[in-house]
Amino acid sequence: MTPERLGLLWGITVFAGAGARVLSVISGLPGVVLLLLSGLLIGRSGLGLVEPLDLGQGLETIVGLLVSLVLFDGGLNLRLPGGTIKATVLRISLIRIFISFAAVLVTAHLLAGLSWSVSSVYSAIVLATGPTVVTPLVQQIRLASPLGDVLEAEGLVLEPIGAVLALLLLELLVGDLHGLREVAFGLLARLGGGVIMGLFAGWILAEALQRIKTDASLGIRLQLTLGIVFLLYGFCEWLLPESGLPASVAAGFIVGRRQSIEVDQLDQLIRELAQLAITMLFPLLAADVSWRELSPLGWGGISCVLVLMLIIRPAAVSLATIGLPLDFRQRLFLGWLAPRGIVTAAVASLFSIRLEQAGVLGAGRLQGLVFLTILMTVGIQGLTAKPLAKGLGLLAKQEQTP
Repeated sequence: MTPERLGLLWGITVFAGAGARVLSVISGLPGVVLLLLSGLLIGRSGLGLVEPLDLGQGLETIVGLLVSLVLFDGGLNLRLPGGTIKATVLRISLIRIFISFAAVLVTAHLLAGLSWSVSSVYSAIVLATGPTVVTPLVQQIRLASPLGDVLEAEGLVLEPIGAVLALLLLELLVGDLHGLREVAFGLLARLGGGVIMGLFAGWILAEALQRIKTDASLGIRLQLTLGIVFLLYGFCEWLLPESGLPASVAAGFIVGRRQSIEVDQLDQLIRELAQLAITMLFPLLAADVSWRELSPLGWGGISCVLVLMLIIRPAAVSLATIGLPLDFRQRLFLGWLAPRGIVTAAVASLFSIRLEQAGVLGAGRLQGLVFLTILMTVGIQGLTAKPLAKGLGLLAKQEQTP
């Protein structure tokens, strides 16, 4: 690809994302839905102006770095105080890792026609709700506590786990790993290694920021933060692939808990950059969606996603919240809102390429089903989230008044 064409690709992508943001402000529609639609418009399914695969191997690097920034921002604001929030997040995470994973695996095989091995990869990819989608939705509809905190924390906890598990199952499928014991060991090693490296990097960053206190040095603090976050991600991916995601969350969590470094101003800048990353990434990855990959799935694919949305997710949340001080309205909303986001799309695109190169049948169907899941969950749940929350009386008090 020529430099001129590459510049045009990024220009169209960022302009489409910015236009979607502006339209969201004007219309009041969820920004993530419009970002998704803008990507469909400029990509393979629309005008054909943007082809993400033209970026080659750079696509994976760009997506990884920007996602690490988004997850670091999530870690800065991750709060798991005792009681309802912590118990709900931990229970939902554990139940979805085991029960939901198995249920989605069976559903994808029976309804969407994926092989058992490819179905396991799909189940791991869609395991997590996307913090890149959930966080903007929660902020826009202004949910009353504790729902917003639970939804954001669930995505931040499960996103790295799902990505690492999907990679290991992919390696098992193509023959790089042998047996579930190696998968389990790899999962613990990459998650544990990522968290340890993230905690160490977060401590170093927090100590450095504590020694830079003047307002005039805010720009320096931002540059230092970005430098350490990106270096952390790059080092983790070089040492243990996919460990960069849990490391980013852990580093942000450590920095966010150090109140002495006046994190509020820095957090505001990081959040703005994270929003810019989402504005760039969502249209870019949505542009990769092709109706040719979606159409063979037919009603089987649609039925698979509907079962995931209407049965598996609500059942998991109902089971996880038994005995917790959440009323029926809160449990209903938690069971409904579970959109998939950027990491899901990125993992699907990259894994599909690896499966095709390995000659595994069903690679195109895997990518098509993942993107169908994103389209349906973001579109349907994104558009219905605020009306449902308002109807259930779950908005913050200032949003309840007409």
